[in-house]
Amino acid sequence: MKVVIVTGGSRGIGRSVARACARSGIGVIVTFNTHPAGAEQLVREVDAAGGQACALRLDVRDIASFDAFRGEVVAALRAQWGRESIDGLVNNAGHGLFKPIEAVTEEEFDGLFQVHLKGPFFLTQALLPLMAEGSQVVNISSATTRVATAGVAPYAAFKGGLEILTRYMAKEFGPRRIRANAVAPGAIRTDLGGGIPEDFERLLAGQTALGRIGEADDVGRVVASLFSADNGWINAQTIEVSGGYMI
Repeated sequence: MKVVIVTGGSRGIGRSVARACARSGIGVIVTFNTHPAGAEQLVREVDAAGGQACALRLDVRDIASFDAFRGEVVAALRAQWGRESIDGLVNNAGHGLFKPIEAVTEEEFDGLFQVHLKGPFFLTQALLPLMAEGSQVVNISSATTRVATAGVAPYAAFKGGLEILTRYMAKEFGPRRIRANAVAPGAIRTDLGGGIPEDFERLLAGQTALGRIGEADDVGRVVASLFSADNGWINAQTIEVSGGYMI
């Protein structure tokens, strides 16, 4: 059985990724920071459906905690799966901010940088020794890197950096047959940044070829599919999952 780590797996897209992976027969280690109840509920759902999952706390902004987290991952792998390696890492944890450039504070800017770019960089570095040959890193980006949307400049800029980092990961990890891809959701109905107001949702749906905004499961299924052998030749790509947003 493959085992993957999904950061921010207690709700939203991360939760859907974890559930889709479990349905595909993949063991999942989900991380949570401020929402332990959601992570525990997810583990119960996966177990009840015949899958295998566990939850570990992780603050992706706390770089100094990553070595200890790696030790916790090894302990969980030994206890639940009888192994010491993982087959994938999904860098998903994050938060949003909707403010014009002129109103963004340095603290808000730094917070977005830490969770969307610095954290994934150093977490991947910390977990790289545990990655089995042929494993994969999936970085969750955003369609805002392609379509400029007023009010999300720092968020989009760091997601753009994450897409570039993805290609460099693919290049540098290639000798170990470790792939790296990014998945860029369009507008998705989650509670990120407080959710999408109804009038704005209608606007976004009208700008999408398929006539609606996305659901978290639309993204989760795509991420899980990247761990399939059928998609084993996809590498160094950013895959937009948006239903045809702004084409």
